[in-house]
Formats: sequence, C-alpha cells, structure tokens
Amino acid sequence: MTADNEIEVKEAFQRAQKGHNNKAKLVASLKSRYNKLEDKTLFHEEFVHYLKYAMIVYKREPAVENVIEFVARFATSFQSPPKTDEEEQQQEEEEEEEEDAEDDHPFLSFIFNFLLESHKANSHAVRFRVCQLINKLLGSMAENAQIDDDLFDHIHQAMLVRVTDKFPNVRIQAALAMTRLQQPKDPDCPTINAYMLILENDTNAEVRRAVLSCIAMSPQTLPKVLKRTRDTKENVRKLAYQVLADKVHIKALTIAQRVTLLQQGLHDSSEAVREMVRCRLLPSWMLRLDGNIIELLHRLDVENCAQTALETLKAILKGTLTEELQQNRVQLDNRKVIPVDLLSCENVLYWRALCEFIKAEGDDGDEMLEQVLPDSATYAEYLYGYLKAVPLLSEEQRADFNQLELVMTKEFISQQLIHLIGCLDTNEEGGRKRVLAVLQEMLALPQTPSSLVSLLTEKLLTLISDDNRRIQTVAEIISDVREPIMEASQPVDENVSRRQQVQLAEVKVHIMEAKQTLEDCITAQDFGRAAELKDSITELENRRNQVLQEIAESSQPADKETRTEKNDPETLLRCLTMCAELLKQMRIKKQIGPTISALMASLVLPSIANAHPAVRNMAVVCLGTCTLHSKELAKNHMVLLLQIAQLDEVKIRISALRAIIDLLLLFGFQLLSETAATQTAPQSQSPDRQEEDAPMGEEKGDTPEDTAQSVLVMLSEFLGSEVSDLRTETAEGLAKLMYTGRISSAKMLSHLVLLWYNPLTEDDTRLRHCLGVFFQLYARESRVHQEVVEEAFLPTVRTLMNAPATSPLAEVDINNVVELLVELTRPSALIKPSANTEEVCVHDFLAVRMCGEMLKDPTAPEVRLYAKTLSNLELSRDGTVRKDLLTLLQQLVQVVKDRVCLRALEKMVSQLVDSKEQAELLSASALQPLDVNADEAATDDPSKSAKRPKRGQRKACTAKGGRKPSRRAESSEESDGENVPESVPMVRTSRRARAAALEKTKLDLNTLINQEANVS
Repeated sequence: MTADNEIEVKEAFQRAQKGHNNKAKLVASLKSRYNKLEDKTLFHEEFVHYLKYAMIVYKREPAVENVIEFVARFATSFQSPPKTDEEEQQQEEEEEEEEDAEDDHPFLSFIFNFLLESHKANSHAVRFRVCQLINKLLGSMAENAQIDDDLFDHIHQAMLVRVTDKFPNVRIQAALAMTRLQQPKDPDCPTINAYMLILENDTNAEVRRAVLSCIAMSPQTLPKVLKRTRDTKENVRKLAYQVLADKVHIKALTIAQRVTLLQQGLHDSSEAVREMVRCRLLPSWMLRLDGNIIELLHRLDVENCAQTALETLKAILKGTLTEELQQNRVQLDNRKVIPVDLLSCENVLYWRALCEFIKAEGDDGDEMLEQVLPDSATYAEYLYGYLKAVPLLSEEQRADFNQLELVMTKEFISQQLIHLIGCLDTNEEGGRKRVLAVLQEMLALPQTPSSLVSLLTEKLLTLISDDNRRIQTVAEIISDVREPIMEASQPVDENVSRRQQVQLAEVKVHIMEAKQTLEDCITAQDFGRAAELKDSITELENRRNQVLQEIAESSQPADKETRTEKNDPETLLRCLTMCAELLKQMRIKKQIGPTISALMASLVLPSIANAHPAVRNMAVVCLGTCTLHSKELAKNHMVLLLQIAQLDEVKIRISALRAIIDLLLLFGFQLLSETAATQTAPQSQSPDRQEEDAPMGEEKGDTPEDTAQSVLVMLSEFLGSEVSDLRTETAEGLAKLMYTGRISSAKMLSHLVLLWYNPLTEDDTRLRHCLGVFFQLYARESRVHQEVVEEAFLPTVRTLMNAPATSPLAEVDINNVVELLVELTRPSALIKPSANTEEVCVHDFLAVRMCGEMLKDPTAPEVRLYAKTLSNLELSRDGTVRKDLLTLLQQLVQVVKDRVCLRALEKMVSQLVDSKEQAELLSASALQPLDVNADEAATDDPSKSAKRPKRGQRKACTAKGGRKPSRRAESSEESDGENVPESVPMVRTSRRARAAALEKTKLDLNTLINQEANVS
C-alpha cells in the first residue's frame, strides 16, 4: 500500500476473496488510489488482469463469488449517489441549459466494454462470469440510474444471444441481467419476447424459474406466468404462485383464471405448492380486499364452482385464529340464522363452510358451533319455510332468463342449507324427528325442485341408521309421489236420477199392490197364497232400499280420495333418484328384500324402456346398483346391461358400462359363464334327454369362455370409440379389472399402452392421468404383472413399427414406448423385489424374445431398436440364462450387417463374457486367502480401477431414478439446484473435522496470482 487509505490492485483482489473483509473499506481504499492516478490506463489493464483469474472458474466457489461481488461494488461506486426529487428537477433544468451531457464514468464504461467483448468466449466459465457480472453491475445501480443508449443496446444484444446459450447457468445469469432492460409498455419489447419464449420452450427448470422471478407483469406476460402454474417441476409451479401473489392484483385476473388457480393449486401433487397457495396467494388476495371474505367469494363464481369455493374458505379458516373466527361471524339474527331476505349465494356458502370447519374441530368446537347454528327443531322450521318458497317454473317461465336465474340462485341456496343439516346436533330426539319429518314432507311435495331430491334423500338416509327402516321410509315416500291421493268428485247425472225415481215409484206401487192382495188372501183364508205374497213383499222392500241407497249416493256427490299412478317423466325421475340414493347408501351385504324387489318390478325395469333419456339413464343406474346386492339378479340382467351398453345414447351407455365393470369387479368373469349357462340351459327336459345331451355339452364347453371373450371384444371396441367419455370410462374400467386380477391380458395391456401414447388422446387429461398411474402401480405390484407387460412388449412394438403413415400412431416416439416397457419390467422396480439375485427375471425372457425376433429378420428396421434396448436390461446372474443369451448374441453377430447394431451386440457380448470371467475368478478365489495388497495395486493403476461396475450394482442405482435420462436431459440438468444427489448414510464426523475438510475444498486464487507474478 502506498498510504494508509490506499491499496494495491493485487492486494485488493487477494483480500476480497475473504468473506470476513469489509468490502466497503476495500472499495474506498482502491477508489482513493484510482482517483489520484492521472493515467488510468495502467490501472484498467491491471484490474482486468486480476479479474480474469476469477472469470475462468465455473464452479460457484466462495472466493470467486466474493471477488465478483467486490468488482461489481467497485465499478458502481463511481456512479453518483441517488438524488432527491428537488435535486432531480434542478438537474433537469441545468441539462436543458447545457447542450452537452456528461458521459458515464470511464471505468464503468471500460468494464462494460471488456465484458461485452468477452461474452462470446469459447469457455462456458467465462460466458457465465460475464453474464453474472453484468447482472450484478446493473443490479447494483441506483433505481434512477441512467446509461448511454449505445451501451444499453450493446448489453441488450449480447444478453439476447446469451439467453440461448448451451449451458443453463449462462442462460440464467443472462436472463437475470436483462431484468432492468424490460419495457413492459412496449408490446414489441425484445426482452419480454425472449422471456416468454424461454418460459414456453426452455428445457431447464432453473432457467424458467429465473425468468419467472424477474419478468415484468403485463397483459401480455400474464398468460405465460399462469401457464407455469401447470409446469412439470414443483419449484417452478411454486414460484409461479409466489409471483402471482406478489405482483398481480386479484382484479387483474378473470373469474375463470381465479377459479382455475385455486382449483389446481389446492389440489397440486406437491405439498409445498399447496402451502404456497394457502399461505401466500390467498392472504395476498384477502389483503387487497381488506380481509372481506364475502367480497372474495363475489370475485369467484360460487354457483358453478361451489366445491372450489368451499376448499378456498377452509384454507382461509385454517389459518385464522379462534378469536377472529368469532368476529367474522355471518349476519345472524337472534334465532342464529341468516334472515331470509339477506340470504345470498356467498354468505350462505360461508355459513356452511364455517359450520363444517368448526364441526370438524370435534369437542373443541362445540361451544362455538352453538353460537353460529340453532337447534335442530328451529333450523328444520327455517329450512322448511325457505324450501316451500322456492317457485316451480312452467315451460313458458323457463324461457325468461331472469326468472330462471332467480330460481337457480334459490336452488343453490337451498342446497347449501340442506348441507348444513350435517352440522346439526341430532342427538336430541325431538329435534331429529322434526328434521326427519321436514325432509320426508319436502321429498313428497311435487313443488320441490328435482335438483334437490338427491341431496334431500341423502340427508334423510344419513339420519336413519337401520337399513330396513331406510327402505321402508323411502318406499313410502316413493309411493306417495308415484301414487298420490287424489280427491275425485263425480257430477250428478239427471237422466240417471230420473230413472232411479221411476224405479223407486214402480217398486212402491208393487209393494202397495202386494200388501193389498195379501190382506185379501188372509181374509179369504188362502194361507198358501199369503205366504208367497209375503216373500215377494220382502224382496220388493229390499229392492226399494237398494234404489233409495243409489239415489242417496247419487244425490250427494261427496269427494272421494283415490290413488292415481303418475307416469310422467318428472315423477319417474324423482322416484328413481330416491331409489338410486337408497341403493347407494345400503350396505353392500344387504340382501334384496320384498320391498326392493317390488320397486324393481314396478318402477325400475319398466322405466328402462321409457322414451325419456334421463329416466332411462337413472333406471340403468338403479338396476346396476341393485344387481350389486344380488348375484342372482346380476345373472338375470347382465345381458340387458350389455345390450344397453351397445345400443343406447352415450350417457346411458356409460352408466351401463359402469354397472358392468362394477359387477365384474365384484363377482368376476365367472358371472358371465353362469349367465351364459342360465341362458343356454333348456327350460324343461326329461332325465333321459339330459343324459343324451351331456356329451354335446361337454364338446361345447367353451361357451362361457366365448361369452367372456365377446365382452372383452366389446370393451376393446369401446377403446377405439370416437366418443372420448366412453373411451375414458372403458380404459378406467379395464385398468381396474387388470389391477385387481380379474383380467390378465397382454393384448389388452398393449391396447392401453397404445391408447396412452396416441396423439388423439392428448387432450383427454383424465384418461392420460388414469393410465399413467395404472401402469406404474400395475407393474410394480407383482412379478406376474411384469410378465404380462413383457408379453405385451413385442406386439406393441410391432403395431407401432407397422403403423401406416396416415395413422396417428406413426407420430409416436417408439424409443419412448420401449423405455417405458423396459422400466416397468425392471426387477428392482417391484414393491417387494426378490432377494434371490440368481433367480431368472423378466428381463431375461425379454432379452431372449428380442434376440429371437432379430434372428427372424436381421435386416428389419426394428433390429437397431432391439440391439439398443438389450444394453438397458437388468439381467439376472443365472449362469444358464447368460450362457443361452451369449449363444444367441454370437449368432446375431454373424448375421447382422448394420454397423450400429453390430457395435451394440458386440458390446453386449463382451459384457456377458466379462461377467462370466469375473464369476469364475470369484468362485476360484473364494477358497484362497485374501490378498491385502490387491486394493493398493488396483488404486495405483488407474486403468484397472476404471473398470465397468457390475451390472447388478449399476442397475440398482438406475432403478431408483426411474426412467433412464437422455443425453439432452443430462446437459440441461446441470444448473444450480437441479440434480441434488441423494444423501448417502455415513458416520457423523466432528465439527472440527468438517470445518477442516471444508477449508481444504475452498478455492484460493492467491496461488494462481502469485504463480503468474513469479513467471512474469
């Protein structure tokens, strides 16, 4: 040092490497020396000379990072400090008076120019440090700092080049360096366009994260940031939600965007992302809405996304203190209910969410629940009053959109009020009876909207625990709805009345005549004749009484109560909905009783032939659910369900298909054989005839198998359907059947794999997700399942290889499919892998199959694919298998002409030979004493120590990571924070030892600097 407050450049760089040194003092000392120099050129050259030592180091060493930080501070220290508003105004006035403005400081311009000249260096370390330094220089400048336009353009162009660099770390620093070069108001800003391109296309997650952290929010960039909430990497999704919480106002998002964000964020597979939504996004929205929960619900479409809104409310309430919960109570009156005139979709949903949240707290929330919810009887009256007020619209009124919207709102509020029944304390008998009475009455009322029937039935059945009582209650309600008591009045017919009066008069005349004749006979003592007349008088009097009764009945047209069966679609749909809900709530082991059988005969089966599609669909649902309770019923109606699944409308076919899949899952394919046997069995045969037909039945014993085969053919045809819902439902059903072991079909599995990869199913998210989960679970479950996958390997490959150019399967990457099937059949991927490494594994059979396929036609195009795949297999150590495989490979080497295939096969042969020799050496040395110097000799000779590890060990490592990463993935995953190796369990060292080891690993630039100084 030349003085106490000055320092040499070399010493400054040496001291800057130490983290404990005060950077501000070093900057001040070096700046003092710089200011005293008249010729700055030598200083510039010396400064850059020592800076280059740090710039050639790619690794993020602490010493190098300290030097870079020091350089950035020193370079930006020459800028004038930030000025206040008054000083800026004065400066603007002076600049207007002066024509020439001052340029940037020479040293800062020199550093920038040096960095811009070096950004195209061949070394990726230099490119990385250039971008890092530019980022730090621009970031260290004041907010109101200005640079020359030409310099701005040069930096801009250089960084636009570097964001396309091969190395992710360079791209990250280049993206960060362009943060202050953005112009959000310019729709054609190159920086923002580059950022959006990176977010869409960059393969490295850390680069996407870097861009997310610095991109400016605008209507142009918002959709790109929203798309990153569905990124494949957890860290990117998490940062995307954080950026939206910090930078985007809730009003800047549409209702659909808000709902989608909450729906995806609260159901994300990562707990960290869900936590980010709960703890950052929702609180920031609440903060911008002044903590008003009802206002937040207004910003969501609660009527169409009630479930998402409920989950949002529960996430907010979860982070709320108990005192705040009591303060945030809804507007309840003295009855502890919301007044009917104040009910809205938002406050009733919040009331429901609050009550359910408190109810979930258990005994701790009982006291608070009593403050926000009335007793059961009071609530039942409140619910009854509101439900009766919901109007029932006619067809003409439904055409009026305003009236329809009003009724839909009332129905939504009614649904939430019905849901609140689950929070009531129904232990008290009186209140529970009143709630039951209200629910039964509302179900029987024809004015109750159809959309509430299912929910009312569910809550009713929840309050009744006994299945028999449930059946009886619902059957009575269905009877009242289907056959209501009608008051019928008959009008008086005048002709009938006149005829009855004439009959009465005639009878009276005959009676009078008979009585007169009787008296004459008695006087004449003709007692025989008198007895006959007496009997005729009795008959006439009975006739007179009968006529009088008929006249009385007809003259008093009293109203009569009669039951009339209703068969209109709306009534049938209500009854079937209640029946379906009852069958769902019943225990699966509950047998079908007389009441259910009567409902099936009188309601369900006749409705299957109804002309109305909604009625048919609900009838099929009832039939499918009912057959789960009775195997006999399932056998009787299986054929009907199969017919419906093929012939009716799509929605009804899907319901029938679900019923068929459920029956096969519960009873197995044996149900089909029993059904076929019942259908083919003759109704009545003599014993002799049955004995004669017995041999014929044995010959045709494949009938049950044919039935099962025909069902599988039908399901296979459904997989190729153009209707996506039917295709998805079939795939999901087959996946369930295969996973539970009801089906074991390599052909069907191959069909599912091809369906998963088919570009036509790209938009079918549910199908892709279902099959993606199924393949992993199915293959890892057992070795038997892996054998099915292995059997499906060659048919799948053949289908893809032979797919015509016009087929969508021609676009599928066959290498990707083969990698998947190889990983699924990997022995180490099993949940319970075999401990016996000598056991023959699935990959052994797969290798033999591929070798046999290659020997069939050595010139086929798929030979190269098979040869490449052989090296990725995890073979067992069984000597017989390896010997057979070696023989096959040696035959292949003789016949295959393709050079690439030949190299792969020769490599495989050499590996098998090496492993065979190693096994022989191990077996030979097993009886010999251990050579202590063997390890030392191996470490002395690097060529010997670099031998390829054993196959079992290599695959044990790769199996943990799942699919083998491609070369492109390896090159893109080398950025900071991406590939963190798994921690290996080891003995915990002492703190002193760890500190000493850490000190040894630190890079020190002093050695290089001193060495260069000595050479010069």
